[in-house]
Amino acid sequence: MQSLYIGTSGWSYPDWQDCFYTGVTRKGWLKFYAERFSAVEINGTFYRLQSPDTFKKWFDETPATFRFALKGNRYLTHNKKLLDPLPSVLIEKNHAGALGEKLALVLWQLPGLLKKDLNRLKNFIDALQQWPEARHSIEFRHNSWFDDETADCMTEANIAVCLSDAEAWPMWDRTTTNLVYIRLHGHTQTYVSPYSKPELAYWAERIAQWTQQGKEVHVYFDNTAECAAPFNAYTLQALVEDYGR
Repeated sequence: MQSLYIGTSGWSYPDWQDCFYTGVTRKGWLKFYAERFSAVEINGTFYRLQSPDTFKKWFDETPATFRFALKGNRYLTHNKKLLDPLPSVLIEKNHAGALGEKLALVLWQLPGLLKKDLNRLKNFIDALQQWPEARHSIEFRHNSWFDDETADCMTEANIAVCLSDAEAWPMWDRTTTNLVYIRLHGHTQTYVSPYSKPELAYWAERIAQWTQQGKEVHVYFDNTAECAAPFNAYTLQALVEDYGR
C-alpha cells in the first residue's frame, strides 16, 4: 500500500502552459500531470462546488493508484465559519462520491481570523463523522488553536492537523493521527516563492521518518503563482527517494 503522495494544489493554471505543459493541449493536462505525480489537491472546489459528472471525468482520466485531496468549499469554513456544518458536509460528500476510492481525504481550511472555539470545532467534527469514507484534515491559520486541547480533540476524532508553511500565517507543527498532511505555500512569499533544495531536504528527511513510522503522508505545493510548484514537487520526490535508498 502506498504511503506517500506528493503533488501540487491544483493543476489547471494557464500560466503553466509554457513552463510545465509545454506542447500539451489543455484537455490533456490532467493526464499529463497524473503520469508524473501520485496525487493532486483539488483547489478549485474551495471556490465552487464541482458536479459529480466532473469528478467522474477526473476519475476516468487518472490511473488506478492516483489519489485526490478535496478542498472543502469556503461557504462552510469562511462564510458560515463552521456553524450548522452538517448540511454542507453532506452536500460535499454527495458530490465527491463520484471520485470513489480515489478520494483520499478532504482538507478544511479555516479563515485566518477565526480564533479558537472548541465547541464550534467539536460540532464540526461531529458532522465529519457522517463522512467516514474519507479522511479529514483541518488547516488552522490562527495560532489560538495551537494547543493540546485542540490537538487532543483532533486525535480523538482521527483528524489530521495540516502543517501549513507560508509567509503570511503561522504553521502548527503538530501531528495528531497516522495521516500527515503538508501544504507548502511558499516560505518567503506566500503562493509565489520556490523552495530551495536545502529547504526541501529538510522536509524530505521528516517525510522519510514519518513513512518509516507507518504514517501516510500527503504533500502539496501551493506556490503555484509562478510555476514553482510542479518543479519543487519533482525535487522533493527525488530527495525522498534518496532517503529511501
